[in-house]
Amino acid sequence: ILTSILCLLIYWFIRDSRRMRNLSGKHVFVTGCDTELGSSLAQWLDKRGFCVIAACATEKECQELQSCSSLSLKTVDVNLADSNSIAKAVVFVTKETAGKGLFGLVSHAEVTAPVTPTDWLRTEDFQSVLDVSLLGLIEITLKLLPLLKKAKGRIVNLINAKGLMACVGGGHSLSIWGMEAFSDILRIEMLHFGVQVSIVEHSFFKAVVNSDVIEKHLLRFWNRLTPEIRDSYGEKYF
Repeated sequence: ILTSILCLLIYWFIRDSRRMRNLSGKHVFVTGCDTELGSSLAQWLDKRGFCVIAACATEKECQELQSCSSLSLKTVDVNLADSNSIAKAVVFVTKETAGKGLFGLVSHAEVTAPVTPTDWLRTEDFQSVLDVSLLGLIEITLKLLPLLKKAKGRIVNLINAKGLMACVGGGHSLSIWGMEAFSDILRIEMLHFGVQVSIVEHSFFKAVVNSDVIEKHLLRFWNRLTPEIRDSYGEKYF
């Protein structure tokens, strides 16, 4: 028993010694702050003393986040499906870090994906999701790598664990599996530069499900199907 207690105390001492004490001046860029998870994380990091740069989808959401945060938290509106918008955000982050490099990049983006059988979908239905949840996150990560390497920082990709269960059509699961693979490869490659890459597979969160909206989208997909595909399912299935 005494040996177990001693080992536990040693573990606590080692763990606590690895905690960062001086957080001032360390910049963390968080994407997806227009979601509840991203916004809560940005505010928590802000309270801990980090220099937070929060990316939201619209200017209105940026203002709402700033209203409940400290003056040190900066916001920038970013459209992850637009390369020009991503480039502007990178310029903003580069200016804010002022040559210090980027201590942390937390990537998080969720787009509402259609919940329908796969053969009801078109290529553009997948593309609209992948452009944000996969390709957009990859692009902004690649463009911020020089700043992360300079600060020997870390990348944390937040991934919704429900996307790992491939049970519905659409690009949601595809984007999540893609981010898993991208992160695993990048972790190996960035090890040489002292940049850490982590995946956090977060659990489910409460969400307001509007059945009327879901039904509206299903009806839209159903109505655009070819007669052959529609007949193969039948009205009873719909």
